[in-house]
Amino acid sequence: MDALGYPEEEVSVDVVRRLADKCGGVLDKLRGAVFSPETDKTLNLRFNVGRAAEMVGRTTKSIRDAEKDGRLPPPNIDEKGRRTGYSLEAVNRMREVFGTLPRRAEDEEPLVLAIQNFKGGVGKSTLVVHLGQYLALKGYRVCIVDCDSQASSTTIFGINPDLDLETEDTIFPFILHGGQPDLKYALRDTYWPGIKLIPANLGLYNAEYEFAARLKGNPRQLDRLKVGIESISDQFDVILLDPPPALGMISLSVLRAANALLIPVPPSTVDFSSTVHFLSMLTETFEVLERLGLGRSYKFLRAVATKMDERKSAHTAIARMMLAEFGQMILDTQVKDSAEIDNATARLSTIYELEGPITSRGTHDRCRANLDAMMSEVELLMRKTWPSHRDALRKLGLA
Repeated sequence: MDALGYPEEEVSVDVVRRLADKCGGVLDKLRGAVFSPETDKTLNLRFNVGRAAEMVGRTTKSIRDAEKDGRLPPPNIDEKGRRTGYSLEAVNRMREVFGTLPRRAEDEEPLVLAIQNFKGGVGKSTLVVHLGQYLALKGYRVCIVDCDSQASSTTIFGINPDLDLETEDTIFPFILHGGQPDLKYALRDTYWPGIKLIPANLGLYNAEYEFAARLKGNPRQLDRLKVGIESISDQFDVILLDPPPALGMISLSVLRAANALLIPVPPSTVDFSSTVHFLSMLTETFEVLERLGLGRSYKFLRAVATKMDERKSAHTAIARMMLAEFGQMILDTQVKDSAEIDNATARLSTIYELEGPITSRGTHDRCRANLDAMMSEVELLMRKTWPSHRDALRKLGLA
């Protein structure tokens, strides 16, 4: 036995179970340091009147005038008579009053974007959550559907997948048992105004086996998630799908449900090689589905370089090759590796909900600017899918 009581050679199931329990205790401590079971996560962001005006697309005078004439409620004032700042709910109320909410038209379908790569560790869930929060800050109505049994997106939104959820709270009962008429039962409000979540937990891992059994002779089973997404689509402008990092039944369902794809690719030899295999498997999968009468096309497909470290010559070389090969099908902005993202993730948080920098102001601002640039590219692609936005984009020279 070693100092921790583990055997030096043979390892039984009991030893693995004990190790899992110990690691689970560590995870509980990490979660407890961020949010306690009795306390819901909250969004404490506040925007001064200048920033609020910028977000709303009006002048500070317009906001003050609307407060004076009663179209907007009076601002919160501290004991010194200073404005304490506006919440995101207050900013969205301004957008409603001034008619500047950037919504799709009612007869236009929402963007259903899958952030997909069959390899883990590429930054998939990080992109999903940050993109959802970026779009919510802009005023869009967002739904995040966590389809990954690891439940990273669910956890970042303050839900403990092991304690707070039953399998019936996920997509599982709808896509497999059909006991629910739609996916509305699984929608949860979050502490982010404008974002709803369909959470995940480990039960989705078991769904793969049952799904495979049900699929035999019934390929339309793969469309259950698509049907579920359509049942809630009237509530949202964008629906973000966070699939498992593997080619399985749920991943295939995600590919069927999505109408756009974003592929995160770290610029390392191993990750790029895995992405090449992913694209080959994707091609083969689409060909099989087409033969089954389940062909699918997408409004757009883009790759995005993630975890980019410009100090590494291999990263810059592979990033150049990616740009040459993907051409217009890769985003211009590379998501750079940042200690600010790592530290925020360790706190089960994101860059967009931080009230101040964790590392340094310069590091935080560079990270935020980098993410904003990448997210704005996706936002533009999304808006181009909606005919009602084309005139506005033309005026901006973006159409």
